[in-house]
This record gives sequence, C-alpha cells and structure tokens, in this order.
Amino acid sequence: MQFTANKLLLFGATGDLSQRMLLPSLCALHSEKLLPENMQIICTARSEHSDEEFRAFARAALEKFLPEGRELDIEPFLACLSYQDLDASTPEGFDALAKKVGPIGSGENEGLSIFLSTAPFLFEPTIKGLAANGMATGNVRIGLEKPLGTDLGSSCEINDAVASAFPEDRIFRIDHYLGKETVQNLMALRFANIMFEPLWNAAHIDHVQISVAETVGLESRVGYYDTSGALRDMVQNHMLQLLALVAMEPPTSFDATAIRDEKVKVLRALRPAVAGETVTGQYRAGAIKGEAVPGYDDELGRDSDTETFVAIKAHVDNWRWKGVPFYLRTGKRLPVRMTEIVVQFRCIPYSIFESRGAKTVPNQLVIGIQPRENIRLSLMSKVPGLDREGIRLRATPLDIAMPEAFSGPQRRIAYERLLLDLVEGDQTLFVRRDEVEAQWEWIDGIRASWTANDTRPKAYTAGSWGPTAAIGLTERDGVTWHEG
Repeated sequence: MQFTANKLLLFGATGDLSQRMLLPSLCALHSEKLLPENMQIICTARSEHSDEEFRAFARAALEKFLPEGRELDIEPFLACLSYQDLDASTPEGFDALAKKVGPIGSGENEGLSIFLSTAPFLFEPTIKGLAANGMATGNVRIGLEKPLGTDLGSSCEINDAVASAFPEDRIFRIDHYLGKETVQNLMALRFANIMFEPLWNAAHIDHVQISVAETVGLESRVGYYDTSGALRDMVQNHMLQLLALVAMEPPTSFDATAIRDEKVKVLRALRPAVAGETVTGQYRAGAIKGEAVPGYDDELGRDSDTETFVAIKAHVDNWRWKGVPFYLRTGKRLPVRMTEIVVQFRCIPYSIFESRGAKTVPNQLVIGIQPRENIRLSLMSKVPGLDREGIRLRATPLDIAMPEAFSGPQRRIAYERLLLDLVEGDQTLFVRRDEVEAQWEWIDGIRASWTANDTRPKAYTAGSWGPTAAIGLTERDGVTWHEG
C-alpha cells in the first residue's frame, strides 16, 4: 500500500550528517510546505537531551549549515521536532522510543518513515528493537544510510537483517548522489531528447570518463576512511551508480522498478577488472591552492596501505557498449573539487573540410555535477571572418548552466529530494538490494586482484592529479583525462 508518512524517526540526529545535511534539508522541505502539515519529526541519538535542548542544538546547526541564499523559516520547523535518547545496543531503550513515536496510523496519509544513520554494527540490533516494539508494521518504511557493509558478505548480512523485518518495497537504500539535480537530469537528457539516444552506443561513442575529485583529506572521517579507502567509499556506490545511469537501456517507464531493472543489468554486465586496468594511490605532503597540506600517513598518525586514489578502466560487456571503455577516477587531495561525466564521441567518418586546411575534433558532452551544475556540448563551427586559405573551424560549447537556466532555489541539498521521496514512498532514486550486491561483487573482484598481485598504493603529491600510472592508464589508449 502506498502511503505518505506523517512521522519521521531520525536516528543519529546529533551526528555530523544530521547537522550538515538532514536537518537543513528537512527545514527546507518544511519551509516550502512540501511535508505533511501535521508532520512530526522524532530525533534520537545516544546523548541525553530534552526536547527544548535538542531544538536549541538543531537551531545552532541550521544557523551554521543552511545554504546561503535560502530564506527559510526556522522556528515553525523546530516546533515539529522532539527528542528521545537511545542506546541502540540495549533493547530496553526502544520501549521509551516507541512511546515517543506514538501510534502509527494505517491510512493513506499516516505512517512512519525511519532514517537510519548509524554505524553499520548497530543496524541489526536497531532493526530488532524496532520490530519488537511495533515500529516495523505495514505503514513503516526505512531508509538506510551507507556504508552497507565492507564487502559482499557483510552487505548480505545487513540486508538479511533488514529483510527480516521489512519487505523490499519498504526499504530505501540511500546513495545521496542520486538526489543531485544534474544526476537526475542525466535521465532527462537521454530519454527526453531525440538527438542523443540514437547516438548513445558503441558505434558513435569512443569512451566515457567519470571523475570525482576532492581537495580535502581525512577531515573528521579518520576512523571510517582508513578501513574503507577510495574504492569502497566512492567507487562502490556513487561512481557505479553514475556509470549505470549513463549505460542503462531506456526503461519502459519512469518507474522505480523499470529504472532499477535496467541499472542492475548494467552492473551485472561489468567485466571483472584485472590488475593491469586499475591504478591505486595515496597522497603525500603537497599544496592545495597554495597552502601546504600533510600527507595521508601524517594526518593518520601512522603508516597505512589504504588507497586515497583509484583509477579504473571498466568495460560493460553488452551489445550497446562492447568495446567502449569507461574510465573511472576518484581521489582525495586533488587540485580541484569536481564531479563530472565526459562522453567522448567518435570522429566523423569523413571530413569535407580537410582539403581546405580545416581540422575537426570529435564532439564531446560534459555533464558537470558539482560544484558547478551544467551540461556542455562541444560542436564544430566556422570561425567568423575571411581567410584566403579557406575555412577555419573551432569546437564551440553549447553550455546549459542550471542556475542561469532556471529560476527558484538552485543550491538544493541532495538529501532534500531523497527525504521527500522517503516520506512519500517513491523508490526511484534509491538502490535495490540486487544493485548493491552486484556492485559489491565487482568491487570484491578488484580487491581480490590487488591482493593476488600484492598491489600497493603508489605515492602522489597532494595537489596533483594522482599517480603518473593513472595517466598511462588512458594514454596508452590515446585518451587524455579531462581536467575540468
């Protein structure tokens, strides 16, 4: 049964994610009257607070982290908040939490949505506590924040625990990249414009690049990141989801099942990556934007073999993409913060302009996801003017910059879309279990090849574009990384 939840239970409410993303997102939704009028938001974490003390905590977080330029009414939102402390590892606390949540209705505009943002080892006891206290009934759905395991085996354990209390149609696995406007626009670009889909195949596309570059180092994620690394932290979820959206077949409808069916086909078609098609690195001391920054081991305080950079040459073995490489690259302490998808088209089969001394270059589509949200298509055009030698051509960009193209709030937090869909029950932008497991199966294969070949991270200087081997990964194919 479809229902719009009029209650939201937020686990990990005092954590960093809640302060930076979740509370500002919920405040924006409430201020724009996108949440139900009678919405109750019950917040929980281990620390002890009264309702008023937590509202003061939330006010401070909102004043610090609300995006600039968003004029939001904070006080009415704070009135929706209440708080109950909970130690999820002890079953007794869930009784008090259930009383705080109160009765869970069964109508179309009644029910409970749960957002679980806790350490993975707490997932199973939390699910058991919810189920034992009547908070896993028919009108309850649950959203799960990553990480969902560290490999296929641990991911299956988490998914089994969740499935013991919630059916798949009430489980919402979150990948916040899917909430970004430009990522969603990728589907509109492909399936709402007639000129792209006939060219979206190996006959016309030479290669695809997906880059996620960060300038930051460890920040506050020391404990998590050193047990994860770039492959698990970025490639397993965000980058594979972007790849799936680029490579998927047209779904039969804009429907959660249809879209996720096509994505999982892509993930299952990924050829196992071999050691020679991956590069792993770790940053050393260098400079970012003119400021000296320490190396990874210096920040960590000890030696580590955890990778902070990964580059992969991936292959999707199906009719549409056979022979088209997908180059994936992500890393910390790179020169710029950037997430983009580059679709490089093939050369034209024959140029009528060569006899007049004019050269052509292949068309290129660049989809900027962050920090600048834009879509840029380079086309060949004639340079204006007279030339005795004939004609001059130049690649000229057609640029759709989202903030300039559309009025209204642009700097939305990705979680706004995802939290709203969680409340309303739309699973389109959430990840299904078979997707997660297909992603982990491919990632586990890469890690196994690293172990078998004793692959260790190559050093790169902070502020560079990673190890030199990453350049060789593409240039031996005659391809150059796009650098924004």
